[in-house]
Amino acid sequence: MPVRLPSRLSFHKYQGLGNDFILVDNRHQPQPCLTPEEAVALCNRRFGVGADGVIFLLPGQEGADFSMRLFNSDGSEAEMCGNGIRCLARFLQDLGIPGQDGAYQIHTLAGRIVPQVRPDGLVTVDMGIPRLLAGQIPTTLAKPEEKVVRQPLQVGGREWAVTAVSMGNPHCVVFLEEGGSLEELDLAAVGPLFEHHPAFPERTNTEFV
Repeated sequence: MPVRLPSRLSFHKYQGLGNDFILVDNRHQPQPCLTPEEAVALCNRRFGVGADGVIFLLPGQEGADFSMRLFNSDGSEAEMCGNGIRCLARFLQDLGIPGQDGAYQIHTLAGRIVPQVRPDGLVTVDMGIPRLLAGQIPTTLAKPEEKVVRQPLQVGGREWAVTAVSMGNPHCVVFLEEGGSLEELDLAAVGPLFEHHPAFPERTNTEFV
């Protein structure tokens, strides 16, 4: 059966570098007002609003001004999203909530993150120090205390040299050989193979450089 959405829901729509989100002012309660299943329905680009995810602005905790929760369009929950938290900072400003010099202390599942709305209108975010150890990412491509740098990984019948890093959520970076072309890659086909590879137990974002 199709998921029934609330009969009335106030939301805003934002995008950061083409990464689009539905923003919900959820400060009236500490938990998201939608279930992951409802977020999936809302993100549907044919029958819903359409978005990459739903971001909830929640009351602050652990000394932060506010909290952020993000349900992806598939119902999974992301620890953090750089473009998403930039959108959240703009949302706070549009709600008339000033930050300290335009900056906001935001609690996320990846820890405290500080986005800032600059005087020129652009939004930047301090993502913190990259986590480079396999156990921090997490990935099984190396021992927990080791780094994953240009590690061979079989995906889609091809061997890739991958480097793993976490910025609060897992990333798998693939540096193409000199002369390689991004246009030759079918990203829509190969991307999910990386995302769901068993070497990344919490899934992964993948970047090709």
